[in-house]
Amino acid sequence: MHLARLRLRDFRNYARLDANFAPGFHLLLGDNAQGKTNVLEAIYLMATLRSFRGVGGAQMVRHGQRGWFVGGHVVGQGQHEVKVYWSARERQLTLDGQPVQKLSDYLGVLRAVVFCTEDLQLIKGAARARRRFLDLLLAQTQAGYLPLLQRYLRAVRARNALLKGRSGDEAALDGFSQPLVKLGEEIIRARRELIPKFSPLVRLAYRRISHDAEELRLEYRPSVKNDFAVELSQSRPRERACRFTLVGPHRDDLQLLLDEKPAAPFGSEGQKRTLAIALKMTQAEFLAGLHGTPPVLLIDDVMGELDVKRRSGLLPLLEQARRTGGQVFMTATEENWPRELGKDLQKWEVKAGTLKKPA
Repeated sequence: MHLARLRLRDFRNYARLDANFAPGFHLLLGDNAQGKTNVLEAIYLMATLRSFRGVGGAQMVRHGQRGWFVGGHVVGQGQHEVKVYWSARERQLTLDGQPVQKLSDYLGVLRAVVFCTEDLQLIKGAARARRRFLDLLLAQTQAGYLPLLQRYLRAVRARNALLKGRSGDEAALDGFSQPLVKLGEEIIRARRELIPKFSPLVRLAYRRISHDAEELRLEYRPSVKNDFAVELSQSRPRERACRFTLVGPHRDDLQLLLDEKPAAPFGSEGQKRTLAIALKMTQAEFLAGLHGTPPVLLIDDVMGELDVKRRSGLLPLLEQARRTGGQVFMTATEENWPRELGKDLQKWEVKAGTLKKPA
């Protein structure tokens, strides 16, 4: 799988971009604030319909413009043309010229894994970041998971609206609770089944990067301890006071332990960065193993933040992508691009919203 062509219009600092990419390794070189990360963001947006920077559509519009366009030609098991348009008044997503009706029909056309500074929020941030990581991985590997999650979140919002209304209608609340429990139990089951498959791979990746410095353990911590329906019923007095649903998979967490200590409060910055990269490496390897082809790797100046020892742990993943005909996009400045990657790569110069091959 690879992105053969990328088209941008009024996206971030790009007024217009038309670029063709072959499989292999692409190194985007340029000073800071020239638009390197914006290219990676556009590719990730095509893959997931989200920005990895955690911003909405309005923040990606070029200054003074009304909307943006991101499009591309994806080559995988088949060939697909993707077009995404956003403005305050209109949103369009088309695949091969046809409007996309269900996101589950679209996700997987382009699979991508991003490595970026925001990944530290997986370790240091709130539980929501870790839930989103699990949900993205499940959506990328199980066809029915995304619609299941969407139905569950709609049920949570509907139930919360009833709680905020203070109507006191217990029968109505029971009616909203039943589908919430049914859908929630399926999500918990999917997450619980994923962890034993995923955890050993993360531990191995962490050991490779850290060179066996610490022992890593992942522990799934569901909000529901035993019986969802019972615990939801028991929490109702507190829910009436707080006016939102307090129990369910929307409150789950993934505990990350280094030598049995939580990584967020006890790990060093180097350990947290290593752990974040290990999680993303495993995501890439997990997708490659399941689908038979590696996802597109998007590496945003991460190598420049790692010492030589930790860089060496990431190189096998890059070599595997290169060996299997995958595609890698990496950003760097001239000063910090990792020379150990060798010369077998395609360089691009990024300057003031332009992307071109060096002369």
